[in-house]
Amino acid sequence: MKSGDRIIVELKIKSKKHMPPPLVEDMYRPDQVSPLYLEALLAYEDQWFYYHPGINPFALSRAMVQNIVHGRVVSGGSTLTMQVARILNRKGPGPSLGRKFGQMLRAVQLEAHLTKDEILGLYLTHAPFGANIQGVRAGAFTWLGKDTAELTRAEAALLAVLPQVPSRYRPDRHPLRAQKARNKVLERLARFNIWSRTQVESARQEPVIPFRFPSPLAAPLAARRLRAQIPGQGVIHSLLDYELQVHLAELVKTYMVSLPPGQSGAVMVVNHKTNGVKAYVGSGDFFSPSCQGHVDMVQAFRSPGSTLKPFIYGLAMDAGLVHSHSMLLDLPRFGKSYDPGNFTRGFAGPVTVTRALRDSLNLPAVQVLEAYGPARFHDRLKNGGARFKFKGQPNLSMALGGVGTNLESLVILYSALARNGVAARPRLTPSDPVKERYLMSPGAAWIIWKILSRPLPGREGVVRLSGALPVAWKTGTSYGFRDAWAMGIKGDYLVGVWIGRPDGSPSPGQYGAVTAVPLMARVMECLPRSPTKAVPPDSVSRESICWPSGRAESRMRNQAVGACARRHKAWILDQKFPSTLTGETGICAPLVRTLWVDTEGRRATPLCGGVKKMAVSLWPWQAEPFIPAQWQRSNIIPGDADACPGLAPLVLPRIRIVSLSDGSILSCQPGEKNRARLPLKALGGRGEIHWFLNQKVLVRGGANASMSIPLPGPGDYQLVAMDATGNSGRVNFRVIASPP
Repeated sequence: MKSGDRIIVELKIKSKKHMPPPLVEDMYRPDQVSPLYLEALLAYEDQWFYYHPGINPFALSRAMVQNIVHGRVVSGGSTLTMQVARILNRKGPGPSLGRKFGQMLRAVQLEAHLTKDEILGLYLTHAPFGANIQGVRAGAFTWLGKDTAELTRAEAALLAVLPQVPSRYRPDRHPLRAQKARNKVLERLARFNIWSRTQVESARQEPVIPFRFPSPLAAPLAARRLRAQIPGQGVIHSLLDYELQVHLAELVKTYMVSLPPGQSGAVMVVNHKTNGVKAYVGSGDFFSPSCQGHVDMVQAFRSPGSTLKPFIYGLAMDAGLVHSHSMLLDLPRFGKSYDPGNFTRGFAGPVTVTRALRDSLNLPAVQVLEAYGPARFHDRLKNGGARFKFKGQPNLSMALGGVGTNLESLVILYSALARNGVAARPRLTPSDPVKERYLMSPGAAWIIWKILSRPLPGREGVVRLSGALPVAWKTGTSYGFRDAWAMGIKGDYLVGVWIGRPDGSPSPGQYGAVTAVPLMARVMECLPRSPTKAVPPDSVSRESICWPSGRAESRMRNQAVGACARRHKAWILDQKFPSTLTGETGICAPLVRTLWVDTEGRRATPLCGGVKKMAVSLWPWQAEPFIPAQWQRSNIIPGDADACPGLAPLVLPRIRIVSLSDGSILSCQPGEKNRARLPLKALGGRGEIHWFLNQKVLVRGGANASMSIPLPGPGDYQLVAMDATGNSGRVNFRVIASPP
């Protein structure tokens, strides 16, 4: 009980039912205190406590005689019940005799309506211990740095005498005076044979340390939140693990020192088996004004960056749009209103869902979200328990963090990956109800968990040697380096980490993988080991699939030329083998085309010499610059027969780069201040031309426009020109350094 929590109740008791409920329900019970303290307290203050009716006539008579003989107050004669009445009485000071008579009256009333243990509990809860500290537990933490259940005899005697004159006996200011008063209590205990003389002499050897321990603030923001949720309750029991909470709070505070000024951090650890919150660190340092430590960043709404991507793919699997190794296109979205780039500013071309999610590629996530539907995606996550803030309607930017949410919402969503697709709200107290909502199927949740399960950066070899538990993790970085996220699942525990500035200002160079993941890894090192269920549900199977079609290899064998240009072992949900999502339509469209050929194998129709059908498996137009030449359409589709003019083209006319020949070798003069420039000119194509150098964007320009860039350093390069339809051309060249 801290000074700000003092409860003063005016006693107006007519019957037991009129007793204010918090007076008894929220008190500190005698069985929560060391028996040594109770022995010292009752022996020194009121040894007849369990026998008198609230007042002790013999003690009052003795006190009156002693005071008259000494000519001053040397004994009060008050019982513990009278002291409780005095503590709880709100009225200000009045005549001494009148106050004493009022205390006696209230003491009798208390005895008539409360049990002895309840009266003793009120004393333990509200007794003053100096420096505005109330309650024996707060006094023990403040002056001794321990809980009341761990007291020694000397400490018990000190706490027993402190409420008599708290300001006079404060150990931090008057240690010798406090020690003298403590020894007086010890002497009385020896005289009454409650403690042996040997025990008392041993206790007298303990010094009174002139120190005030800081108030225990292991979870100030969690405590503030619970106080707001449950007002009026004196003691709130939480599910936090005290030792873990204290350790992680110090860990986060220490970690913030290595970051730029003004940075704060938040960590939330939940046991997803019970949904209980085991650690709640809402800021880097509660008392730091520079990092605005009073702001609870567990509940603050920020951009989640890429942390929502796993749920795009998981929900798309349930919808039958993709499997774990469906082909996606990490390429510019030509002609689209939303055309973001990647964090690396380059493009990977055709990728699997697994690689797109692990590498957190932006364009594939947007491609899948477009096929699934942003509004549908938003509604599913919100129904699962997440909270969002944004302007307008849900849109494709949600894939990259274009929406506001908080760390607690992300913990709710990620709990579904560990709980068979059922998201659960974290519980802070044992009385919090269990709130669960369906988010995705158990199979989809397991596949996403499996994709995200991999060693943390820099620990690949260590994991193989140590046999450590797999960790499923995902990072996120919001636009402008404002928020760094890391979400992880290890065994029975779910960890969420946020790092950034509470005021929303950017922190260049600070992003999820380098800022949040190291802190998450340290947090996970503090968690106990627990088994991980690695067996997939019955709805999940391991199958061989073909690229570019994305279909099962067993179904594509001997059906199309190039049907299995690449093979992958994929996790399949409910035996669904969805076709590749083409970048052209954004819907499931087969890339296998059937055509007629003549006797010489050239493309024809039955009306002009076509004698048999031929199936070919084609890669999307946009993927052509990123695949080997033998897989390109011009090398798979046979040429047109002379007898069949005007056939619908299956191969776009290629863009021809005319500023540079394929296989060119260019020289780079060492030490040149004005470097030579590489000309960029192409013929053909429609609309804007996009230039790529080694799969990274260079520039954009109109069709047939001439541009140039500085000649790159020595090395091998691929230059690609692509128009808005996916038509492309490319050349390979080498740059060498000229001899000095």
